[in-house]
Amino acid sequence: MTERPRSTGRCEFVSRKAELSAVQRLLRATQAGRGGTLVIHGEAGIGKTELLEHALTTVPGLDQIRVTGRQFEAELAFTALHELCRPMSTRLGALPDPQRAALEVVLALRDGTAPDTVRVGLAVLGLLSDAAREQPIVCVVDDAQWVDQASAEILTFVARRVEREPVAFLITMREDPSGCKALDGFPAQPVGGLGNDDALALLGSRLHTPLDRRIRDQIIAEARGNPLALLELPRLAEPAALAGGFGLPDAVPVPERIEAGYRGRLADLPAETRTLLLIAAAESLGEPTLLWRAAERLGIHACAAAPAEADGLLDLGVRVCFRHPLVRSAVYRAASPGDRRAVHRALADVTDPLVDPDRRAWHRAMSVLVPDEAIAEDLERSADRACARGGVAAAARFLERAVALTPDPARRAARALAAARFKHRAGDGEAATGLLATALAGPLDGERHALAELLSAQIADHGRSDGRASSRLLAAARRLEAYDRPLARQTYLEAIAATLRAGRLGEGGLLPKISRAALAAAGPEPPRPLDLLLEALSTQAIDGYAAALPSLRRAVRSFLDDTSEQERDAHWLWLACGVAIDLCDDEEWLAITERQVRQARRWGALLVLPSALRNLALVRTHTGDFQQAAALLDEADAIPEHNLMDSWLKPLLPAWRGDTEQVSSLIETIARLSREYPLGILLTVADYATAVLNNGIGRYDAALQAARTAYRHEMFAFHSLIAPELIEAAARAGHPRLAAPALERLIERTDAAGTDWALGIQLRSRALLSEGPEAEGLYQEAIDRLRRTRLKPHLARAHLIYGEWLRRQARRADARSQLRIAYEELSAIGADGFAARAAREMAACGDRPRKPTGDPLDGLTAQERQIALLVAQGATSKEAAGQLFISPRTVEAHLRNIFSKLGLTSRRQLRDLRLQGSAVQSTGRPSSK
Repeated sequence: MTERPRSTGRCEFVSRKAELSAVQRLLRATQAGRGGTLVIHGEAGIGKTELLEHALTTVPGLDQIRVTGRQFEAELAFTALHELCRPMSTRLGALPDPQRAALEVVLALRDGTAPDTVRVGLAVLGLLSDAAREQPIVCVVDDAQWVDQASAEILTFVARRVEREPVAFLITMREDPSGCKALDGFPAQPVGGLGNDDALALLGSRLHTPLDRRIRDQIIAEARGNPLALLELPRLAEPAALAGGFGLPDAVPVPERIEAGYRGRLADLPAETRTLLLIAAAESLGEPTLLWRAAERLGIHACAAAPAEADGLLDLGVRVCFRHPLVRSAVYRAASPGDRRAVHRALADVTDPLVDPDRRAWHRAMSVLVPDEAIAEDLERSADRACARGGVAAAARFLERAVALTPDPARRAARALAAARFKHRAGDGEAATGLLATALAGPLDGERHALAELLSAQIADHGRSDGRASSRLLAAARRLEAYDRPLARQTYLEAIAATLRAGRLGEGGLLPKISRAALAAAGPEPPRPLDLLLEALSTQAIDGYAAALPSLRRAVRSFLDDTSEQERDAHWLWLACGVAIDLCDDEEWLAITERQVRQARRWGALLVLPSALRNLALVRTHTGDFQQAAALLDEADAIPEHNLMDSWLKPLLPAWRGDTEQVSSLIETIARLSREYPLGILLTVADYATAVLNNGIGRYDAALQAARTAYRHEMFAFHSLIAPELIEAAARAGHPRLAAPALERLIERTDAAGTDWALGIQLRSRALLSEGPEAEGLYQEAIDRLRRTRLKPHLARAHLIYGEWLRRQARRADARSQLRIAYEELSAIGADGFAARAAREMAACGDRPRKPTGDPLDGLTAQERQIALLVAQGATSKEAAGQLFISPRTVEAHLRNIFSKLGLTSRRQLRDLRLQGSAVQSTGRPSSK
């Protein structure tokens, strides 16, 4: 039986109301001055673009800036960023000079060294903020899966910072964004297939022939609600087949079938039209001038466009646009390799080598089949230019193609090695491994063999390896000594760092072997900070802590003093921070972490900043500024992650806060990571956090077990933190003999260090294992020592255990005094587990805890608190925006909320408040103390 489907012209499908509403909410909020980002995802042809177009027509008054990802330019750095910034190019002069310079470098408007993502991102954010003062803006990023990596990093950076701007980002992509790290945390709206009624209506709106009901149901079922499939699949069959049920294509995935359908339609077009379409497919910029000039070289006349336009495949306007990305893909795939090469050759001939040398080089590279050294050299120069602008992924792609076109085996191997190194830097370990294999198959010289060995070890160190990355790095360092001694020493330090990270899961006995080799290798004069750090850590591994103290102190001081080397050595600052902890020097620990954050902000070093923020958060945890620590961790979490090591500090703050549930959840995550990656450091910190948590809540047996495990697998930087937890747990659990060896070693190390922090925790630990007047003297001296440090939680805990000891000596009045101090300090900083322990002791003494006075900033969000602290120190909105990677307008919006919450009306009143942590530690500025 056949029937004629009803025809309808409606475009507001009932089954799209939820998706349309989500887009409209964001657009209306943007009209009102509150921007945001929405990722819309679904398979090809599902209607993402149509959904956006319809939403944009229903919410007028928004200026639109459009960016389209194109598969054939996904490897060309900053092409999407060019597209975004082009409408705002006249506003470049309004940017601060450093931001303007950074953006002009990546847009190839001026020469310069590759700027960091953050500085470029701030420049783009500034352009959008400035333009949005005139009219709210919506940035539509279509087919984001094909946006080049360099642009994608900038776009996502900006999209995370438009909440307080009248700027919206609507991002469409085919994949589910949950698998994309860069888009992690963005609201996402899936677009599924149309409902059955809407699918029938759409099918009926385009069919004007009788349709067999069984065929109709088959089309509806196989299209799975995909609108493009519903429109295109019936065109693949003859009317008789549709009516009678014969000739339907076999079941294949919808996008593949649609593309196959387009290829079938292409076959019916004239040859000249197919060639014109192929030129348009290969010329991804959509420039009509280039299209027609290339067509002219191939003898194609303007009349060739008419059949493609009549069939709805191509739109020739201000820009050359295909009906759908699948059309472009179908055109290119349907062409023979020879036709593709001819088209690329024509495009290369008409592309200006002075205006766009990189695109010309790419077209030339795609126009040849046999190796061509001249083209390979052009690609190598393009890679250099891409790298200078920060396009590491693009540089790797240029070199990868150059490898295929290099006739000389030695040069091919050298270029493969260079491409592999760029792929590794871009985070593509699989491609790097393949290119490295190509390089090793060729005739590499000795130096390049050493570099290949280093890269192989680095790839192993950054992935799921067999745990032998340290020994591979050691072998690479030894080999490099004959060719590049500074790089060899850097590689020795990499090997030490890998060994320290691996910890209990690494290769046993390797650290002394690496250290001896490192000390035997000659270093540069004058030594760099990393050279001094290498010497210090190597000396400690061989000769012990006391012997290494002078070199450890010299290494830390070099990172604080040597501004000329600081940026180059930023990768090693986490090791320098660990040395400062080992030295028990809270002033230098704070100084070096603040310096690290300040420098990372100044350079816009996005890869370094999250780690720097977490290191400073660790300091702030131990100085008792828990809210500052939480704000720093929130800021770090807002930056896309690049390093598994960033997980290691996460359980410590909740452990001090007594948050059992959060600590347990984080430790489960760490345990899972440690099964996939040989990072023993994660397990040791998890054990330390467990010990702190359980000492706080009074579960001393659990604390003792965790602390003993952590102590047994001694970890760099944490000895002076873990040993006191073990000693306190053992003493309170009734097993003082288990603490004796740890105390003996702690005394040895802290006597050598000689700082108030070192001697304070030593005295406190000795008091726990002492009796009578000796114990009381030790407690009092420990409190006196710790009072001279910044370590409020450790001082408060000294008061707590002294008060507990006094209560057990039946000196209730004296005990109440110490316990009250401990409770008030621990409550004020948020160490709730320890505060509850102090409260229980007070109750046993007949005392009742008093609620401590709150911090004036308690009601603020993490970012509002950071802004309040910056402004309290006198920062302008522009300065605060630069520190926090947001726009000045966002700062002003936050300030209005801050004033409302605190009952203030001016910046002066904010500066007059006495704020907890008002030295603005979160920004890395020096404390005023």
